[in-house]
Amino acid sequence: MERIKKEQIIAEVAEIAGRANGLFFTDFTGLTVEQATELRRDFRKSGISYKVVKNTLIRKALEQITGYDGVYPSLAGPTGVAFAFEDPIAPARVIQKFSEKHKKLSLKVCVIDRQVFEGAKLAELAKMPSKKEVLAAIVGCVQSPLAGVPNVLHAVIRDLVSVIDEVGKKKAA
Repeated sequence: MERIKKEQIIAEVAEIAGRANGLFFTDFTGLTVEQATELRRDFRKSGISYKVVKNTLIRKALEQITGYDGVYPSLAGPTGVAFAFEDPIAPARVIQKFSEKHKKLSLKVCVIDRQVFEGAKLAELAKMPSKKEVLAAIVGCVQSPLAGVPNVLHAVIRDLVSVIDEVGKKKAA
């Protein structure tokens, strides 16, 4: 590979990794072309970019960004990198589902918001709720007590008006 091409790949990977909030380094040994295509399709559906790049080029790209030192020991053998931009846990779910189905894909290491996790944590990471699910839960918690307040206030005001009306009727009599 020409030096210029290598430098372009390094720059591209560094740029993508700089924007990503989750990087998942996989070992894709033994995948057929059909399985690799299926994996890429699954990643695309989830808004995840997946690239297969030489380990030395990945390392040089990550050296341009701080916080990835813990990844270097895992950069051996065939390596594919999944880059997550919106939901940093989404690749874990795709990898978990795919590896359960085909038994060939494994997670070497992942980095979520600059924190390094070993591949053995895949099952735990895959069970974590997505960003949308967490936000929905927060909104639900905030809205649920407030949803009942208008009904309670309405009932209190109605009862208060009834009491005042009754008092007024008794005084008039």
